[in-house]
Order: sequence, then C-alpha cells, then structure tokens
Amino acid sequence: MDIELGATAEVTCTVGAEQTAHAMGNRGVHVFATPFVIGMLEDAAGAVLKPHLPPGAGTVGTTVDMKHLAATPVGMRVRAKATLLQSDGRRFLFAVEAWDEKDKIAEGRHERAVVPDMEKFLARAMSKGR
Repeated sequence: MDIELGATAEVTCTVGAEQTAHAMGNRGVHVFATPFVIGMLEDAAGAVLKPHLPPGAGTVGTTVDMKHLAATPVGMRVRAKATLLQSDGRRFLFAVEAWDEKDKIAEGRHERAVVPDMEKFLARAMSKGR
C-alpha cells in the first residue's frame, strides 16, 4: 500500500455512561475511560488506512504509546486525529491526538499492521479457543 506520509483522518463521538472508568470497574469515576480513548485513536488510524486496503484485507493495532492528559465527562464530544508518520508498506506509524470540547485529552503514537487476508487471520485466532 502506498499512502502519502502526512495523511490524516478524524473520528468523533459523544462520551456515554458505558464508556466511563466507572463502567469499567473504577467505581465513582464518571469520566471517559483510557481504554476508550485508545480505541478512538486506533479508529482514527484505521480510518487513514481503510480506503487503501484491497478487498479482504484489514489492519490490526500492534503498538500504543499514549498519554491521557485530561478527563472528559459524560455527554461531551470527543475528536481523535491520526497522522501517518512512517510506513514500510505493511506497518504504519501514526501520531495520534484527541480533544474534547475544552482540552487536548490525549497524545501519542500508534502502529498498525496490514493483514492481507482478514478471514484467514480471524480463523486462526478463533481456532485457539477450540
């Protein structure tokens, strides 16, 4: 895959109660949980790659290095952005950032790898459970 360095994509969401630290077991902490922030950053990076993937291919996250900088309450909109920094054609390194309506809430790096045959990849992973 040949994607120009500097390519970007953004995703947005509104924080719901099911995405809070409280919902993940940290009782009483009703703010956007770090795992969901990471998920948004991964989604933004995946959105950069998705239009360039051949049929049957997909991507998976391989590395996340992120700082969660600020808390976001339920009901607030969040925006995540990924910018392609490096690629060898199979692995893609992104700068990732996220903001809520008031603050920058996260920044870091994220790497994704192309899986040429997602069906075969998933079948192999599911066979572990047999």
